[in-house]
Amino acid sequence: MATTLDMEPVAESEAYLYPRSAAGEMLTVITPPTGRTFLDVGELWRFRDLLYFLAWRDVKVRYKQTALGVTWAVLQPAMMMAVFTVFFSKMAGVPSEGAPYPLFAYAGLLPWTFFATAVAGAGNSVIGSERIITKIYFPRLSIPFATVAACVVDFMIALGLLAGMMVYYHATPGPLIWLAPVIYAAIVLAALGVGTLLSALNVSYRDFRYVIPFLVQIWMFATPTVYMQVNPATTEGGILRLLLALNPMTGLIGAFRAAVLGGPMPWMSLIGSTFASALVFIIGCLYFRRVEDRFADII
Repeated sequence: MATTLDMEPVAESEAYLYPRSAAGEMLTVITPPTGRTFLDVGELWRFRDLLYFLAWRDVKVRYKQTALGVTWAVLQPAMMMAVFTVFFSKMAGVPSEGAPYPLFAYAGLLPWTFFATAVAGAGNSVIGSERIITKIYFPRLSIPFATVAACVVDFMIALGLLAGMMVYYHATPGPLIWLAPVIYAAIVLAALGVGTLLSALNVSYRDFRYVIPFLVQIWMFATPTVYMQVNPATTEGGILRLLLALNPMTGLIGAFRAAVLGGPMPWMSLIGSTFASALVFIIGCLYFRRVEDRFADII
């Protein structure tokens, strides 16, 4: 039997237990949110177990019934490194800042592979979670966030090959190696922002299912993953300079490689890319939170 109570409005999307009702029973009152924030950290923390299990599910599903298992996390950037070494180093003679080209290429492909995989997976994550979204309530941001978290596991596994290659080529880490985790955190932030934005757009506009792979491919060659970073301040041509400045991965990939291999650190590009990553993250979460109430109706 439904009971109407005269109560004060309650906070965002939570179930609150009231000790008294007209019939003397405990009531669960669920109210719509009264305001929006771009990221409800408290709610995500309360659902941290769900976030963990969603990420662990993605890891297990990715390598289930595969002969090589998690070895694929290493093989993907390693095979790309081998291909680019043949075509860029042996045939085109692309410079590598004094480092062996396979090591130079892998140090750039490793964070890029994480970013590309995380963006592609997060962009399709909400569509792939149709059944759970239409049945129960939980913070929808958990879905793209869990997908990116699963890709962090792959990155950590593939990082072992980079360490092995540095030992093989007798390369010592640079003095700014302590910056590598900070730079990687900025890359994760960029992946969360882009992936979250694309996941929300993909629900309303299914064209993004085909746009995402094409976008990732074009973005890779617009980022200095397998070639030296161009200094925007010395680059002729306004369009190229603008593209380099707008691409948040330009400074992050170059800075990660410089921190690991000891090359010159592109400070200005790193600072600009870090701010761009934070901006993309805020925009992605804001748009996602704005449209997430319609997911269950149109997915």
